Amino acid sequence: MAYLTIKNVVIKGFSACVPKTIEENIDSPIFKSPEEAEKFISSTGVERRRIASNDTTTSDLCIIAAERLIENLQWEKSEIDCIIFVTQTPDYILPATSCVIQNKLQLSEECYALDISLGCSGWVYGLSIIANLLATGIMKKGLLLVGDTTLKSTSPYDKSAWPLFGDAGTATALEFENNEQELDFHFACDGSGFDAIIIPEGGFRKMFSHDSLKYQQFEEGISRNGLQTILNGMDVFSFGISKAPESINKLLKKFQIDLERIDLFTFHQANLLMNEKIRKKLKLPSEKVLYSLKDFGNTSSATIPLTLITQAKKELETKHLNHIACGFGVGLSWGSVYFETNKIVVSDLMEI
Repeated sequence: MAYLTIKNVVIKGFSACVPKTIEENIDSPIFKSPEEAEKFISSTGVERRRIASNDTTTSDLCIIAAERLIENLQWEKSEIDCIIFVTQTPDYILPATSCVIQNKLQLSEECYALDISLGCSGWVYGLSIIANLLATGIMKKGLLLVGDTTLKSTSPYDKSAWPLFGDAGTATALEFENNEQELDFHFACDGSGFDAIIIPEGGFRKMFSHDSLKYQQFEEGISRNGLQTILNGMDVFSFGISKAPESINKLLKKFQIDLERIDLFTFHQANLLMNEKIRKKLKLPSEKVLYSLKDFGNTSSATIPLTLITQAKKELETKHLNHIACGFGVGLSWGSVYFETNKIVVSDLMEI
């Protein structure tokens, strides 16, 4: 079973950066009427999203977030031993974007740098990997950079996907520290559902061709080409409302975590209808479950840290908090984590 406990690593801070450009769903031309837009907003909870410009990449957003967090923590860049970059929208097919980031952040050449290709579950998986790197104390400080510019690979003529997604980049700072805290994880995946969320062309299974650029209409309001995201909403919905609560319950049982002790639950921001089904299945009080869907939409791998930053900044900065977070989606991949924070640094939201 994919359980994991990591000790002696603590989260020291969060930061995030989003594009300045805002699109309001109520005004989006993708909907044929205001009534259709209102119905979409009501079910998904997404009123507006941030859209990256053509020359802004996920790494640009994460670098700005990282620079601000390093400054706020008063860390020396020479002390940062590792960076993990989690995204499905890298700068290039090759080289690894983490190497580019190491240079742009002017980190030491001795810095461990790694890319991870994961979407909705990416922050939880990335957290486990960077925490493991730090757990022995040989490496002391690390940055987990997580985000996506999903709209770059989403058809603006697909009303099932375009008004749902937003762009964002985040940074999470972690440090080795001898203490009693621990991070507890549960992980799982089901690759048989790999095509529930997929960009079918442009990789090495089905390489780019001129036909990849041709738009095809699948139904009214849904047109896309082979280089754009296919989202099978019903399959993803069924997956999310079953696997997310199952994962959290397994985490609670395995590590004997008292549900009443948890101060904040932060789930991947899939959509409001799905997330509320998950909350109700777990019988969680609404005041403990955070949402950022209204203003940012589904920001893929960035949703968990972005939601914490924008919805719980004051609490994170002033209190000791017990958390459970759960990421689930593209892959199909999912994972849950229990962690603690204690009066950590939370940078103001950055915009570019």
